[in-house]
Amino acid sequence: MGRSRNNRRGPAAEAVVEAVDGGFAQLVPDPDRARAWTLLIDGAPQSHVDLDDPAYLSFEYQRRLGHVIDLAAPPGKPVQAVHLGGGAFTLARYVAATRPRSTQQVVERDAALVQLVRRVLPLDPGARIRVRSVDAREGLAKVPDGWADLIVADVFSGARTPAHLTSTEFLDEVRRALKPSGVYAANVADGPPLAHLRGQIATAAARFPEVALIADPAVLRGRRFGNAVLAASALPLPLAELTRRAACDPHPARVEHGRQLTDFTGGAAPVTDEAAVASPAPPPSVFD
Repeated sequence: MGRSRNNRRGPAAEAVVEAVDGGFAQLVPDPDRARAWTLLIDGAPQSHVDLDDPAYLSFEYQRRLGHVIDLAAPPGKPVQAVHLGGGAFTLARYVAATRPRSTQQVVERDAALVQLVRRVLPLDPGARIRVRSVDAREGLAKVPDGWADLIVADVFSGARTPAHLTSTEFLDEVRRALKPSGVYAANVADGPPLAHLRGQIATAAARFPEVALIADPAVLRGRRFGNAVLAASALPLPLAELTRRAACDPHPARVEHGRQLTDFTGGAAPVTDEAAVASPAPPPSVFD
């Protein structure tokens, strides 16, 4: 166990290392940004937070989720959002910064991690963010019907998404909690042969008429393990603007939709609770 440090750190700040429910958490100061930290769980990077600039998203997949969030409603309009998986609350902070007066629920099962993040990287007391320390699906079940404009799923346990958050039954709960115009976005991690990713696309397409995928071309070609962002809605997605933003990122991504996405799925079947398995573990080299 390490010592915690005040979030108003100086240049000689040390990492915070503590045991949490999901393993060992590290909060590592960013040498390039004065009050920014990276959260790692058992060595796997989970979140990056800049307390001075919560609208700054460092990780590739979080920037892509940020694009979906930006386009889920008119700029600056408050939304009602549910975040399944909390980490360091990066995306909840992002919504609070870019859409003031939003009302948000964060569901993070790891209560010890929640306490650590609240202590070292406290939330803005003026932000309307409620954190629940329960299982993601259990927390989602408590969201009222049609409450959410946005539901973001970014849940990992031991660097793998739990099986019960990959099924059509899980997405039935997502659809129930979303407004008719609401948007669902999920972080999906996979590598060659991309069987998990294809199954997740098929699962989303079985429950949403509009589905798009944002990913690095090398991941889509099965050349490396990586993250893809799945976006889904009952209404048409802003594909042109998503495509433009993804292409302009420091690490450009591609947006797949329609026939191309169906072809990429390759006939994969939707995943049910009975057949669901956790996402594959990333190879050790991913975090080198």
